[in-house]
Amino acid sequence: MFEGRRRVASAADAWCEPGDGCSQRWPVSDARRKDLRAAKEMAQQGCRNSGGQQEPICRGIFEIEKRSCDVVLTPSRLEWTAIEPESPTGGDKMISQREVEFVELKEVFAVKMKRRRSVKQNKGGTVLGIAIFVCVNKGQNKLEHRVIHLSNLSEDHCNLWFKYLKDILNGLFPKRPKSLKVIINPYSHKKEAKQVYYEHVAPLFKLADIKTDVTKYEGHGFLILKECDIQEFDGPRAPITKPKYSTILVFVNSFTCAVKCRVVCVGGDGTASEVARALLLRAQIDAGKDVDSNFTPVRAPLPLGIIPAGSTNILAYSVHGLKHPGTAAMHIIMGNLQEVDVCTFSSHNRLLRFGFSCMLGFGGRTLALAEKHRWMPSKERREFAVIKTLANLKSEDYELSFLPSKNTHLEKQDGKRNADGTNAEEQCNDEDKWKSVQGTFLNISIMAIPCRCSMAPRGLAPNTRLDNGSMALIAVRNCTRADFIKHLKRYDSLRNQFNFPFVETYTVQEVKIQLRIKNGWFNETTEEKADFGSHCPSVISLKGSCPWNIDGDLMEESSEVHIKIHSQLITLYGRTVEECDDPIVKCGCL
Repeated sequence: MFEGRRRVASAADAWCEPGDGCSQRWPVSDARRKDLRAAKEMAQQGCRNSGGQQEPICRGIFEIEKRSCDVVLTPSRLEWTAIEPESPTGGDKMISQREVEFVELKEVFAVKMKRRRSVKQNKGGTVLGIAIFVCVNKGQNKLEHRVIHLSNLSEDHCNLWFKYLKDILNGLFPKRPKSLKVIINPYSHKKEAKQVYYEHVAPLFKLADIKTDVTKYEGHGFLILKECDIQEFDGPRAPITKPKYSTILVFVNSFTCAVKCRVVCVGGDGTASEVARALLLRAQIDAGKDVDSNFTPVRAPLPLGIIPAGSTNILAYSVHGLKHPGTAAMHIIMGNLQEVDVCTFSSHNRLLRFGFSCMLGFGGRTLALAEKHRWMPSKERREFAVIKTLANLKSEDYELSFLPSKNTHLEKQDGKRNADGTNAEEQCNDEDKWKSVQGTFLNISIMAIPCRCSMAPRGLAPNTRLDNGSMALIAVRNCTRADFIKHLKRYDSLRNQFNFPFVETYTVQEVKIQLRIKNGWFNETTEEKADFGSHCPSVISLKGSCPWNIDGDLMEESSEVHIKIHSQLITLYGRTVEECDDPIVKCGCL
């Protein structure tokens, strides 16, 4: 079994780290340099044209799984066939070959030299062969790795193959990261983020020869919101007016010089959304955008990797299909990039924040109650907040104005008509006209991503996609507590949770939400009434307002809020997850 370096009494197998000094420097001739360049060009050509027979780069004999095999390296795959011995009868058939086995090079993420070292030996050692690490899909969106051992005691032979494999991997996959800026929230979910990273993620990054710069931030959601002077950032930029309220992650100052550096955050939804907002806000500053006006945001230039290690991991679950740190790490290592839509939340042309989803009403009050009881364990805190909010269930009077989306295929679910009596085609004809709905609602959800989680495997908005440029508007009108609980319980089943007369669903591009009170409209436009000095930096508080649940963070805003979708505004490591058919997970609190 291939393992790392072990301290045992006898000699142990060990693999050679890059820069370890254990591999000898062999003189490279001009002919070999020419062969390596040709192999690299063949690999690139093979990646572009994978059809047909490919010219082999090199060929040799290795022992694989205790069998002697004829191994062939082509520009796009590694093939091997078991060699059987001579026939005992001495017939004409000298060698027969079995079925060809292979692995695609696009699934390989690391190649190591295997060496045997003694107990006190740190460098060098007897060459045993080559270890090839392959990413495999275990089903249900789970990614793991396996090792293919190519055993051969010839050091020259192994060095030649090792060089060819490394050159091909380095030349074929430019999207794979070489260095990462890792942001860890040490207080995330029972302070497990640090343990999750160093036990499940860091070894994989080291195996893939990825350099990491780890930064830990303390405090609630780590101290991410802190004012900083934009002139401290390196590089020229157009002069802009610094927003009065703007806050930026202080860590962005540490990696803006390294264009090739990627960003990874380890934590829950709060950590992931904070880092995503920082990248987006930094992109607007670099582009000279005035976020205190009606502006069109630019894309974040750096992709973001998310390692799920929090009490809620909806964003990671939506792009990975499950909560599994190893799978998240493999997506980053393999360079799997997924474009994701982002919403802007603004009021009176003033940007409040970027986000992926929000809930108002039941969802907002549940989060607000849970935040007041953070001393409780996460599971018990969530269940207590849900039950207490259900016991005090109440509706609010809102007016919803929305612009229907052009992507009408999301409206066609089980032949259900829209709440206003029109079908998807009729709504498409009026796509340039704003529509208005008003009344008392128990909960309002606006989601640009499916929002999958363990309690809702299909997602809170199962018909929404990550990158289609539209949002799901789900409005639950006032109903009895029993009916509302039935609606909630369907989220963890395969039944349609929207098939109720009091649930209205729309596919929209923009939404405006205005709270109404008994004496008229609640309209609070003066910024002086805003309490921006709250003790909790993730909460923007205005007196007399209703709590918003935006990506697991609280925001309180009483005036009209304008939510607008922006297609593919940020890039995350992951991929589009097909509809989940996992076993049903029951929620204990319901």
